[in-house]
Amino acid sequence: MISDIYTIWLREMLRTFRARSRIISSLAMPFFWLVFIGVGIGSSFSLPGMNYISFLSPGIIGMILLFNSMFSSLSVIWDRQFGFLKEILVAPVSRTSIVLGKTLGGATMAIVTAFIMLLLEIVLGFVNPSFGIVFAFVFMILTAVCFVSIGLIIASRMESMEGFQMIMSFLIMPVFFLSGALFPLQNTPAWMQFASHFDPLTYGVDGLRGSMIGTSIYPLWIDFTVLSAITLFFIFMGSYMFSKSVR
Repeated sequence: MISDIYTIWLREMLRTFRARSRIISSLAMPFFWLVFIGVGIGSSFSLPGMNYISFLSPGIIGMILLFNSMFSSLSVIWDRQFGFLKEILVAPVSRTSIVLGKTLGGATMAIVTAFIMLLLEIVLGFVNPSFGIVFAFVFMILTAVCFVSIGLIIASRMESMEGFQMIMSFLIMPVFFLSGALFPLQNTPAWMQFASHFDPLTYGVDGLRGSMIGTSIYPLWIDFTVLSAITLFFIFMGSYMFSKSVR
């Protein structure tokens, strides 16, 4: 089973690294958000005890993890349309191995891209290097695996890339804005704070922010526990939905 997971993971890695433009483009937009929004809005107001661009930096990493993880699930639809999925399903490989291989593949690329952005933030002085980066890496892993699994659930029910992208356009932005990646949730209306409790990215961004700059809404152990539980739930749901859709 481990060799099957590794083979599928390796295929996802090779396919992504061959398209280097995808890695560059996935870094370009978040970097522009960080610089222009961080500097622009940061010049208009300040947060107690920190500058806005430092507050925004963990949110931009959460943005990269969200977008890259969700859209990595397009590979399921691509493989279905071009017949690869049918070929691998007739091989002696379990559905669970396929799901885990694709999940780890999509999560790995999202984490690599997010880690590159983290290094850029450290080099530019937006984030101070500290031991908290280790905890931030744990939250990166959980967030990436969580949203790859959610993407697999949706992709398993889709027959076309257009349908998948349409659902993503309705889902991703509310998830991103409700997470507190761009602004402190404490200052938002009560209904928005309530809705944010059901957003997995809220706990990912809050955990990243607490690890990287020492500011968070919840204690890190709560962020870790809740995000771990949500991630495990969506892994099992993704495996189940994938198995049902390919029978």
